[in-house]
Amino acid sequence: MNTFGRLLRLTSFGESHGPALGGVLDGFPAGFAIDEAAIEGALRRRQGGRSNLTTPRRESDKVRFLSGIYEGRTLGTPIAFVIDNADTRSQDYSQLCDLYRPGHADFTYQAKYGHRDPRGGGRASARETVVRVVAGALCDQWLRAEGVHISAYLSQVGAVHYDDSHLYEAIHLTEGDKVLLQRRYEQVVPCPDKATAERMAAAVAVTRDSRDSIGGVISCRVDGLPAGLGEPLYDKLSSRLASAMMSINAARGFEIGDGLALASEYGSAANDPFVPTEAGAIEQQTNHCGGLLGGISTGAPLTFRTAFKPTSSIGREQTTCRTDGTPTSLSITGRHDPCVALRAVPIVEAMTALTLMDFYLLHRAYLTAERG
Repeated sequence: MNTFGRLLRLTSFGESHGPALGGVLDGFPAGFAIDEAAIEGALRRRQGGRSNLTTPRRESDKVRFLSGIYEGRTLGTPIAFVIDNADTRSQDYSQLCDLYRPGHADFTYQAKYGHRDPRGGGRASARETVVRVVAGALCDQWLRAEGVHISAYLSQVGAVHYDDSHLYEAIHLTEGDKVLLQRRYEQVVPCPDKATAERMAAAVAVTRDSRDSIGGVISCRVDGLPAGLGEPLYDKLSSRLASAMMSINAARGFEIGDGLALASEYGSAANDPFVPTEAGAIEQQTNHCGGLLGGISTGAPLTFRTAFKPTSSIGREQTTCRTDGTPTSLSITGRHDPCVALRAVPIVEAMTALTLMDFYLLHRAYLTAERG
């Protein structure tokens, strides 16, 4: 329900308009030096209120660590932390408590629990993802020390597509492509290409001004993974990644490598030949599989895409029902993102880091047991 992972486990708590949100990250190895500035940077990338293309809600998102870290190093004990809520404006939701908003979890939470928090979506709010970003930033630092680099970016907003084949499909990135990925957060929206980022921003602005919302796709590339990560059959790296991405608010589609496009291909075109390298290793020549075979990493770049639906809260009038079944209409006011995919890029990176670090620890436990 509220816990993700096996050896490395994140449990999150809190609601969008409660006093605070928080998490407990258990299983993180001891003795690792934490860079708190890197955590703050990840939180800033997720924040709203930093441009007119996102929600005006502006939380400080200052994380307070309660346990698990001493003198800047992890203790191996549970890392507990909280992030206070401040800029809530719960009165914006006072007229929504007795109706079901289209596209939201109001109806399903009421059906499941018989009682719900209507303020900002409560537990179903994307505000909860601030916890994942903190935990993911910790994991990302650990993975970087292992030579693993996670790069997510916007590859589509509405009808605006970024041709990322040179970033997504390549076994080895050129120096120019590496620079593009490093600069993705410097653009007006987190797309590596400046011109495409500006067209994406324009599409979001038009949608915002028409009181509507728009969807998007986030692509992700992971470099530096070794071969052998993944637990067959029912805990494949592919299935856990799918679970991780689909747990993010508004995520509606997931594909690894060439994904759905492979359904129209022949095996002769879809298979990735293995070739020897000059260093005496073996690698894939192409990467249609996205770096996974049998749910286990191949050593090639891990590549996948996640599709996000348009934000459910829009200013345009919509039809719905009250909780007693009375038909009604509403136009939602308040502070909402016209495109949730813009702020979901660091969340995709965080959930990727949580997933991969857990599999690293599982693989090391397997190797230790095998040797022992």
